[in-house]
Amino acid sequence: MTNIPSEAGELLERLGVDIDAETFLLSLTHRSYAFENPGVEHNERLEFLGDSVLSLAIAEEVYRRHPELPEGELVKLHHVVVSAPALAIAARKLELGKHIRLGKGERLTGGADKDSILADTMEAIFGATYISLGREAARELVLRLIAPMLEDEQILNSGRDWKTDLQTLVTSRSWGDVTYEIEAEGPDHARVYTARAIVAKQTAGTGSGPSKKEAERLAAEAAYRILV
Repeated sequence: MTNIPSEAGELLERLGVDIDAETFLLSLTHRSYAFENPGVEHNERLEFLGDSVLSLAIAEEVYRRHPELPEGELVKLHHVVVSAPALAIAARKLELGKHIRLGKGERLTGGADKDSILADTMEAIFGATYISLGREAARELVLRLIAPMLEDEQILNSGRDWKTDLQTLVTSRSWGDVTYEIEAEGPDHARVYTARAIVAKQTAGTGSGPSKKEAERLAAEAAYRILV
């Protein structure tokens, strides 16, 4: 019989679910660990299942909470809170990273704090809950850990597709296309990008970030809030 290490047992208590030990450890096992330990399974099948459990639970919750919203707005809300950044936030609150079984290389490169690995492990835990305890227990866990984000403006704004929203707004007002001008400064290892969102040949908003994509997203958000 598989025994849960004491620290992983503490995590299980914080989760508030009674997943069987073998399935729970499997949910915490990254492929890099399995690769270095032949014969050990990894959590990707549970992740596949948990992704669907998460998606359905949040879709139902969004539908019930917002009877006034059209499909497009429901899709946006759903997308934000099931995204990797949102799941990673929930994982960090649980201090999940230190419990994930990672290969040596992945540990050395900070895998325990990567959004993608944290999010995938959260999904695997949802899948493990479904397998061990059934649909309702898995749904309740999702709602307890993830649904509060539906009321968190900071998270909702960070995950919103501001570039698409800005272009939609600009198109609706017949102002043409949005373009972006990018400037960068600083050394390669700490470069900061600044973007300007150009609407009707004028700067409508600016934003700065560690990547061109993030700078453009922030510039689009600034422009949208000014123009809406």
